[in-house]
Amino acid sequence: MKRLGLALIACAAAVIAADRALPPDLSRLTAGVEVLDGQGRTLSVLPAPGGVWRLPTNVADVPPHLTAMLLAAEDRRFHWHPGVDPIALARAALQWVQAGQVVSGGSTLTMQAARLLEPRPRTLRSKLIEIARAFQLEARFTKDEILGVWLTLAPQGGNLEGLRAGSLAWFGRPPAQLDAAEAALLVALARRPEALRPDRHADAARRARDAVLLARAAGAGAVNADERAVALAEPVPASRLPMPRLAPHLAREVSRGAPPGARIATTLDRDLQRAVERLAEEALRGLPDRAAIALVVAEVETRAIRALVGGSFGVESRAGMLDLTRAIRSPGSAQKPFLYALAFEGGVARPDTIVSDIALRFGSYAPENFSREFTGRVTAADALRQSLNLPAVALLQEVGALRYAAALKAAGSPPRLPPGAEPSLPLALGGAGTTLRELVALHGLLGDGGRAAPLTAIPGPPPPRTDVIVPHAAAAVAGILVQPFPGGGPPGIAWKTGTSWGGRDAWALGLDRRHVAGIWVGRPDGTPIPGLTGRAAALPVLARSFALLPAAPRDPLHIRPAAQPFAEAADRLRLLFPMQGAVLAEGGPVTIRATGGRRPLTFLVDGAPLAAERARREAAWTPPGPGFYRITVLDADGVSARSELRVR
Repeated sequence: MKRLGLALIACAAAVIAADRALPPDLSRLTAGVEVLDGQGRTLSVLPAPGGVWRLPTNVADVPPHLTAMLLAAEDRRFHWHPGVDPIALARAALQWVQAGQVVSGGSTLTMQAARLLEPRPRTLRSKLIEIARAFQLEARFTKDEILGVWLTLAPQGGNLEGLRAGSLAWFGRPPAQLDAAEAALLVALARRPEALRPDRHADAARRARDAVLLARAAGAGAVNADERAVALAEPVPASRLPMPRLAPHLAREVSRGAPPGARIATTLDRDLQRAVERLAEEALRGLPDRAAIALVVAEVETRAIRALVGGSFGVESRAGMLDLTRAIRSPGSAQKPFLYALAFEGGVARPDTIVSDIALRFGSYAPENFSREFTGRVTAADALRQSLNLPAVALLQEVGALRYAAALKAAGSPPRLPPGAEPSLPLALGGAGTTLRELVALHGLLGDGGRAAPLTAIPGPPPPRTDVIVPHAAAAVAGILVQPFPGGGPPGIAWKTGTSWGGRDAWALGLDRRHVAGIWVGRPDGTPIPGLTGRAAALPVLARSFALLPAAPRDPLHIRPAAQPFAEAADRLRLLFPMQGAVLAEGGPVTIRATGGRRPLTFLVDGAPLAAERARREAAWTPPGPGFYRITVLDADGVSARSELRVR
């Protein structure tokens, strides 16, 4: 007895040692990535390594009738055996002896899971290994987890593995939404995936599906008689569907660095995304070769992206692999609303201020209007609506190019200038690069009380906001831009177009009370398109985009009643330049500017007063070197305003 006990202990130790030395290989569970919309619906699927469509699938992902069919068809005693079913093995052995060939393998679902994890030729040796692996799996995992292995790896024809991939490819929806006939087909497919492919062997696939429904699942009560009758009448799919590929550019962006098998939630809306992709495809038909369209729709309140088209994905002639919503391009006049908002805020102008649209030179700079004509005297509101260039340049001269550039940076849209270049008057007309995403965020602040925040595609708390423009100045600009679309479209949209020099970029940006959207049209390589304008190429797409959204119109600006807030803004003491958080290059004097307050004004740097004419609203200061500085201005009533900056 003692020797027997020692032998049993030795055997147990050997089994444990072998189990630890040779654990099951789970590497085949490496799966692709699935990108979801804000409601958990599939947007896009990225394949697993090797180009296999394999997605993690567990028991909770499939309907109960599918699990019941699977157990009835493959392993009725799954929840009772330890990985191997002696009754099934004995039956298989007896059938083998009687028929002289293998009739059934006697494999449990656990043994099948082991075979799917480590595929081998079907030999007696392989069967013994499967039995050993089945015991290992049962010792390591719960029954539901073992089912998850099978559901993830079961072959579904071609390069499809797992019931989630099979469900998407054969029926275009996740397995949780499968009816009885569809579930039965996927269960049947796993046995002979190539011989039962419904797109190639429809009759065989239907017979196998019906066998699962009638002979197997019916006995287990997986479906009732009425459901079974409906299921038997359903046709099998005639073709395999393409795997979901909505928002492919964004899908690759958010999945970069994600672990295998990840399901990544986004803020997108699948229905809207599908609609705007169709809209972009239709608009492309009217454009020259090699042209492309990029589009972004976001919520004003949260800056959550609801739809994004990065270009013609996969179309080489249109640089389809590039995400053109991130491409740095010239905005043309599309940034003018932000410039006017700064001018209104600083008291430089009001919507009813009369400005001159006449030929002027600003030193060596002589801008022209797009039409090559001049309008004469107009209100600032009309100058913005008509996108007149001379008034915009004149306003920038008053606001200050450095302050404008700093404000753009604070708003999340830093102007990209050539190396060594300083901000200057051409900034008013798009003389520095930006991206479509940044422009959409910039226009979003006009509808959000002047608060800037970046766009986001990942659910979570809204990104922090930065107060960049006072609310009434932002609202005034938005109200000015509310006007009918020239070719028809929803009312109450504040919109602005832009065209870069030479017809290289066409823009249209718009917002209502809930959404902000932007369109870019052009060639990715930057070559010009003769006659391309934002009004002709991008604005119709913007109008159709807003037609896809729930109505949330804005009110147009009534200039006279809105004049009082601007007078109040002009009276409030504020530092115009430098703005909070500004970063300046070392070298040369800096002009500190203030607005509002009661003169005389006193300017201080780190508490030390600057020499300045007390009647003026500006003071010159030369930073002594790199570092951080605090700028303060005091008015005659003791009211103060301050900002902190860095000199590098």
